[in-house]
Amino acid sequence: MNLKEEILKLKEKLDVTIVAHFYQRDEVFELADITGDSLELAKKAMLSDSKNILFCGVGFMGESVKVLSPEKRVLMPKIACCAMAKMIDGDYYDDSIKTLNDAGIKSEDILPITYINSSASVKAKVGQMGGMVCTSSNAYKIIEKGLKSGKKILFVPDRCLGQNFAKKMNLTSAVLGDGTSLNDADIICYNGFCSVHQLFSVDDIEFYRNKYEDILIAVHPECDPAICDLADFVGSTSELIKYIKELPVEQKVAVGTEYNMVNRLRTKNTYILSSTKPECPTMNETTLQDVYDSLKLLETEQEEPYLNEILVDEDTAKWANIALNRMLEL
Repeated sequence: MNLKEEILKLKEKLDVTIVAHFYQRDEVFELADITGDSLELAKKAMLSDSKNILFCGVGFMGESVKVLSPEKRVLMPKIACCAMAKMIDGDYYDDSIKTLNDAGIKSEDILPITYINSSASVKAKVGQMGGMVCTSSNAYKIIEKGLKSGKKILFVPDRCLGQNFAKKMNLTSAVLGDGTSLNDADIICYNGFCSVHQLFSVDDIEFYRNKYEDILIAVHPECDPAICDLADFVGSTSELIKYIKELPVEQKVAVGTEYNMVNRLRTKNTYILSSTKPECPTMNETTLQDVYDSLKLLETEQEEPYLNEILVDEDTAKWANIALNRMLEL
């Protein structure tokens, strides 16, 4: 049996659109109808005519699709979890607000902004406090808008993204729990991070600079600020793709982001900025067999596949939708 051919047949028969994030395995990515980064996928899935979305990615991304398109059935071959998104939940969020309150910062003086790499429940809590969602490509605009409120920005869950954008905007940042003054900071960052983007080091940059005189270094803003400070280009997944594809073929570039995406960009003069393979383990959980199995279960209408159906309760979906749409309006 040719799995790819069977998947394509089932997809057409069952009115399914297959959606895959840039970090997915090549075998899954190549079969997708829609590819992109997390927000791009949610927006494109909204426009799909299919009633069924088979989402190949991690759990919070499937939730975003469901929140923005509640009328669609959102299924996932594997409900893999993003490690960063799992670093904060509703209770940890509430604890963070209490920490700010204990420091003398009132709740009404806090404007929360959550990176899209967070659960629907965290997005909902942010929405209830008047806050917004952001992505790595629009964080500058979202934070700039938030600062106009005159409130302290609480940025969750990625400290690196918060710190990097604070530096870019000449703002002061603090990280919850690291002993820095919360009252003196413009942006207060939750102490979360992406395990993949923490693999890149200053030594890696120095290695490539010494090996290739004119090499460029391009990294994702989820990298540590020390890495971003030394890079020639810092940008979101989509921005990195555009930047690298527009480089002259002879231009060497070392890239600090997820392996699968970088590996697909260019066949020549493109290097991974790490001595360790920076492959997202949870993004790579989904296999071609998983995609096929999900479609076969959907075909038979058994109850079992809907263990992997993304469902968000009404109140959470309402407030998460508000937080997401505040971003989309900008």
